[in-house]
Amino acid sequence: MDDVDEFSAAPVIAWLMYTRESLRQLHYNVRTSPTINILEKCGRQKLEVLNLSHNTISGVEPSYQRFPCLKSLSLSHISISALDLSYLLTACPKVESLTLLSLDIAMSDAQASMELNSGSLKDLSAEGISLEKFMLEADSLEKLQLKDCTLECFELAGKGTLKLLKIDDVSVIHLDIGENTENLEVVDVSNFTIMWTKFHNMISKASKLRGLRLWGVVFDDEDEMVDMETISTCFPQLTHLSLCYDLKEGSLQYSLQQSFELKNVIMLELGWTVITDLFSQWVAGLLERCPNLRKLIINGVVSEAKSHEECQVLANFTTSIVSLMRKYLHVDVQFEYE
Repeated sequence: MDDVDEFSAAPVIAWLMYTRESLRQLHYNVRTSPTINILEKCGRQKLEVLNLSHNTISGVEPSYQRFPCLKSLSLSHISISALDLSYLLTACPKVESLTLLSLDIAMSDAQASMELNSGSLKDLSAEGISLEKFMLEADSLEKLQLKDCTLECFELAGKGTLKLLKIDDVSVIHLDIGENTENLEVVDVSNFTIMWTKFHNMISKASKLRGLRLWGVVFDDEDEMVDMETISTCFPQLTHLSLCYDLKEGSLQYSLQQSFELKNVIMLELGWTVITDLFSQWVAGLLERCPNLRKLIINGVVSEAKSHEECQVLANFTTSIVSLMRKYLHVDVQFEYE
């Protein structure tokens, strides 16, 4: 029922009442006059997937409006209070996947944080969310994805089941994913300001980590950098490594003087936002330390208005890469420019 300005409530209620006993999936993105309480119409049935968009949810009663079979809940452009969202999650005892997109979340004066609790939740994806404090208690959570969010504090309390952590363009002062990070397999962080020491401490116990992506990251302290020796020590099973950040000459030389080897890395992706002559040194230094590498991806940004100097830097890089890769004929090289 997408792309319809407004339906009369009567036929929509009729459709829901006629199908609700057999209904497994409902994708509801329509305005009605008057509005319909979807939770009331479809609760206590066999619904397994519920996607709600462009509506308002209020007055949730978890003891009455239960969804005993629901496994996937998606809320997009929904107006809801933090308390009602908490109640709604409680009303879904088997929910495994929760997607929150651009919600208008109302906070009461007595409530400074949004607290969600679920023993069954395995996958949380939140995008376009602005909150002071977001607290999540989820003992079974395996995937956590935050995108385009503004949070003062995000805290996850769980039992160390998290396998994937993805953060993209998130502003957060305090980020806590708990101490039990032993099962993390993929960490993907992009367009994010990090304090390396603090960030590393957060994921340092993830000895099973296979994929690490730090793309377009900015360091809180200009003298900080990604410590490659620490990465090789803490993440011995790492197979996929993607890095893109501003290179500083001093920190780069220090990094390449360290004695580290990334024995299991088979895919290496390196990128620049502004290309300099340091990039070639960085590529060469990391290639030396990945003895089992199979694929190298070079990802770069090329500005539309290029000065002669910029063209020369790009030409020098191309020449050096052609020369360098003669030593690594077994490595598949791919270039991606934007």
